Amino acid sequence: MSTITINVVVEFLKALQDQICSALEAVDGSGKFVEDNWQRPEGGGGRTRVLTNGSVIEQGGVNFSVVSGDKLPPSATAHRPELAGRKWQACGVSLVIHPKNPFIPTSHANVRFFIAEKEGEEPVWWFGGGFDLTPFYPFKEDVVHWHQTAKDICQPFGEKVYPEYKKWCDEYFYLKHRNETRGVGGLFFDDLNKWDFGKCFDFIKAVGAGFIDAYVPLIEKRKDTPYDENNRQFQLYRRGRYVEFNLVFDRGTLFGLQSGGRTESILMSMPPLARWEYNFQAQADSPEAKLQDYLFAQEWL
Repeated sequence: MSTITINVVVEFLKALQDQICSALEAVDGSGKFVEDNWQRPEGGGGRTRVLTNGSVIEQGGVNFSVVSGDKLPPSATAHRPELAGRKWQACGVSLVIHPKNPFIPTSHANVRFFIAEKEGEEPVWWFGGGFDLTPFYPFKEDVVHWHQTAKDICQPFGEKVYPEYKKWCDEYFYLKHRNETRGVGGLFFDDLNKWDFGKCFDFIKAVGAGFIDAYVPLIEKRKDTPYDENNRQFQLYRRGRYVEFNLVFDRGTLFGLQSGGRTESILMSMPPLARWEYNFQAQADSPEAKLQDYLFAQEWL
């Protein structure tokens, strides 16, 4: 079951990587993804694709990987001790897009599959993933579009799916030390095996395709918005929050590093430029101050 099952997922993920890269290249207009194939000594490998200094995208990465091992890292077994001693395989597509224009939000998405096996026992498997949006100069209509697309993806799978995974996203992408969300949320889920394999797989397919429908229209709408150096500096300052979350809280980063993943591919999610400023305070009623109205969990629809 596991070999056939993961092979089907792997082929879907490769095609999804192609689809997303093609859509992003088209909306950028000049940038092209450069592919870097790599092998993992402990088992598996992947293909990392990075686009730098495009017309719209300052840096973006879309990664595919399929990795395996005989022993799980501590980050995976801390909350699932029953996985200790099992052989495992994991595959996924993960992406982060850092646009040049401060009026285009940064965006992240991933879909993944995990299976752990032990002779004489049923395999343990699940899917995970989601997508989230991190604006610097947010527009309410853009946030509504983002969440409406997320809700439409979830609707065929049940009325409770969107509210549950939206809440999970709000809670996961939260910077405790800053008392703010990383952005305006979206969908986040893990350990998805509550349906049969086919239905769970269908949901992952919908999320992967839905990311393009959610994000590309925002790029198209905002890519020609004029901006000045003040806007750029605020974007770089807020990118610092993105770095803080990925290095302090993100489970995917931790799993990748602990499991011997390729460091360059794992840290591809970092922005090419960011800055920190001591005790920054936005001027009252400024466009920069308005961002704080968006950085807490709330209902957008």
